[in-house]
Parts: sequence; structure tokens; C-alpha cells
Amino acid sequence: MKNKAFGLDIGSSTMKAVWLSSESTGYFLNGASHAITPQKGMMSESPLDQEEVAQAIRTLMAEAKIDTKYVSIALPENQVYTRVIEMPNLSDKELVSAIYWEAEQYIPVPLATITLDYRVLRRPETQDKSGKMDVLLVGAPTALIDKYDKVLSLAGLIITSVETEILSSIRSIIIGNNFPPCLLITIGAVSTSLAIVRNGVVVFTYSIPTGGIAISRALAADFGFSLQQAEEYKKVYGMSEKTLGGKIAKALAPVLSIILGEMRKAIAFYNEKYTDEPIRQIIIGGGSAKLPGLTTYFASEIGIETAIANPWKILAHQEVQKEIIDNASEYTVAVGLAMR
Repeated sequence: MKNKAFGLDIGSSTMKAVWLSSESTGYFLNGASHAITPQKGMMSESPLDQEEVAQAIRTLMAEAKIDTKYVSIALPENQVYTRVIEMPNLSDKELVSAIYWEAEQYIPVPLATITLDYRVLRRPETQDKSGKMDVLLVGAPTALIDKYDKVLSLAGLIITSVETEILSSIRSIIIGNNFPPCLLITIGAVSTSLAIVRNGVVVFTYSIPTGGIAISRALAADFGFSLQQAEEYKKVYGMSEKTLGGKIAKALAPVLSIILGEMRKAIAFYNEKYTDEPIRQIIIGGGSAKLPGLTTYFASEIGIETAIANPWKILAHQEVQKEIIDNASEYTVAVGLAMR
């Protein structure tokens, strides 16, 4: 039987939809597709713009042959507050009382405007109150959630679950508790999310306001390209030193060095807290993951094996359209949502 809800990732530049069925041998792909997000996307408050997004979603569903009205969505990382915090070893009842105070320390806007959620990630094995537990704290602007609910209602859909993009990506990439410690980097159009996962549990996550558009703008500025031309050159040449004398790679390096700097900080944080097992792999998701030479560039700079995310590994033996397979890294969020 098909699962009720499909996964919908409404990015700032593209939208992805994935509909899965769960089977004994894995997942079966019922349908998947992507489309350009309307220019003003989810940023606009205009009813006309919101209806345009709703119509684009209906068209996307038709192309993917999705006929359920139930949907799981992810909120953009650059508009929510996500933090793994360390707290005293509290009972569930004590945690309910304490979490609001903790949120005030980490969320820089009035909590009256925020919808809070949290999840205990790790508790000490003993009941010793001197021990510490890790809690994932997520705060989303209530107005943002209301906007998504309105747009998806216009599209004739019912939201069954809401989470953040990085949590969806982790679900689709990190399969099983025995997965070695890894750093997951998701390079979106306007932001990049970083998460470290250990024993199947996220231990560190945050987002920076640098993404694929910033990479394209750097290239456009250096070569006098239009943004569209820069996108094409970026996709064809990337960080390859063997093409055009490495000039494209040189233009992209300053922006990628910002991401590299944040990766190093995240790894240093992990190494200081967890000394028993180092990070074994870096996994890159998002549209920019496919830049030629990017995995080699990150691996050589950081010294850790680097690979492109492939959420389609969860599928049972099944033939899937080549375009969908080739763009696997762009579907990490949508696949993770569809797996819920």
C-alpha cells in the first residue's frame, strides 16, 4: 500500500517532490519530479504570488503522478533556529518546564513569535543528576508555518508533518546507527547547512548564509558574466584545475573557502568533545554538490574522504529515470520527508 504523505521540498530556486512506498526490501519510488520555484516563492506575502506557488505545486504533483493530498514539508534552515544543546539530566516533566528558559538563551527573537519543538537525543545511561543530556531545540517563526499552511491549502494539500531541511537530509543519508561519524554539508541556493551525525544521532548543526547563488555571483563578478552564464560555467567547470587554466576554480575559491572555514570549525568542535572516534566522511548534498572537482577539493583541504549524497540508495531494486538519478544530491530533503 502506498504511504499517505509525499515529501515536498520548496527551495528558493527549485521545488522537489518525492512519493515513496515502504517495502520489505527497501523503498519503492512511486513518483518524483522537480520544477523551478516561482520567482518570489515563499518569500512573498502577496495572495497572487502565493497562488502562483500553489499552482506550481499542483503542476509538479501532476508531473510526478502524485495523487495523495497529504504532504510532509521542511522549513528552510536560514529561517529557523536549530541547535543541539547540553542540559542537566532532567526528567521529561522537568524538561517541559526548563526548555522555554533554555530557548530564551539561544533564540534571538521574542518567543511569543516562535513555535518551539524539541527532542531528547541522548540521555546518560544512569539516573545521576550530575550527568548531561543532549537536546535538539528547534524554533520556527509561527508566521512562517502559517504561510506554508496557507499556500499548501491553496494547493489542496494537508500537512501531516513539519521539520527542518537538515533533519530530512539526515534521515535520507544516514541509514542505521552503525553509520560512521560524518559531516553532512547541504549547499542550498542561499544558505549552507552543516550537521555532524554520530551513532545515527545529530550532535551538531547550524546554517550559514552562503550558498550556490553566492558562488555564481563570485564567478559573474570575476568574468563579467550574467548570473545565468555564471551558473552554466559553474556547472561545467566547477573546481577543475584542468580547464581554462583553473581560472574558474580560482574565482569560486573565495566563496568555497567560507564554507571550508565553517567545516573546519565544526570538525574542531566535534574532536574536542568526542575523542574516541573521529569523523570518517564528509557527505555533500544540494544542487552545488555536483560541481566538478568539489569533492576532491574538500577532501584535499580537510583531509577527510568526501562523497556526494545519494538518497536513492534506500530504494529497492528498481529502474529510475536517469535525470532523477543524476540529480540525486538535490533530492536529499524531499526523500527524507517522504520516508517519514
